[in-house]
Amino acid sequence: MAYILLILGFVLLVKGADFFVEGSSSVAKLLRIPTIIIGLTIVAFGTSAPELAVSISASLSGSNDIAVGNVIGSNIFNLMMVLGLCSLLAPMPMDKKILNGDYLYAILAAVVMLLLFGFDHDLSRLDGIILLIMFAYFMEKTVRSALKDRAAGTDDDDEEEIKVLSPLLSVVYIIGGMAAIVIGGNLVVDNASLIAASFGLSETLIGLTVVAFGTSLPELVTSMVASKKGENGLALGNVIGSNLFNILFVLATSTTISPMKVDVLSTFDAIFLIAASALTWLMAKKDYQIGRMRGAIMVALYLAYTVYIIMR
Repeated sequence: MAYILLILGFVLLVKGADFFVEGSSSVAKLLRIPTIIIGLTIVAFGTSAPELAVSISASLSGSNDIAVGNVIGSNIFNLMMVLGLCSLLAPMPMDKKILNGDYLYAILAAVVMLLLFGFDHDLSRLDGIILLIMFAYFMEKTVRSALKDRAAGTDDDDEEEIKVLSPLLSVVYIIGGMAAIVIGGNLVVDNASLIAASFGLSETLIGLTVVAFGTSLPELVTSMVASKKGENGLALGNVIGSNLFNILFVLATSTTISPMKVDVLSTFDAIFLIAASALTWLMAKKDYQIGRMRGAIMVALYLAYTVYIIMR
């Protein structure tokens, strides 16, 4: 029964995020908010909503290892598997501005996260506030830059066709989507914990693997569809934006609401995330693309790391 409820939780998370994004985007369009701002804020929040729901639910229920493992595991999965698989579909050009800007900021966010809990294995409300300040700076800089590019006519992204719903239906989509996300998050945490206990597995392991994969489904689907359509910039931006969102908003909000103790093993996982991020940056920096061979290396590294965390 726990397995069925776990799968149901994942379905509610993914579909709830879809409904939330569609309803919110419709409201934003009705209010004449620029499409690019919708993508940078509402869609970014929507694809990270499963991680947010799971981490807050886990933090409030005392399953801190799932909360932290979910964030770190999702970021490792996004970086190594999502980017790696997209590169296997088609070689992925890397935008210089993103690679040397937002990507480096994502590495900085991971380093700050490690410094905050690496020594005392604790995340306090102050630590959460520090991460939220970094998030506020990133969002302000990103939105300001996007509006500047739009005003200058240098934003070459096509306007995405957004389905405009009636005001009432938009509100129903938003409320229904958020309800599904919250219920799904609770189902995932509760049943993942039960499964972990029944097999004698640690919550850290479950958070890094099963929960991280389940909550990263929106990023995986979005990025692979974008890559298949040749929209590599969207695939890259989705991964980097999601990883920043997970650390600077999801983890920050969770620990601000409920301070948490962090398993010592999470320190090594955070170090791996930083090392994998740096390696990917070096590979991409060489000729500003990730080809199929480099994508295969990234996928192989993720699989090897998964074997390691299962065996340890």
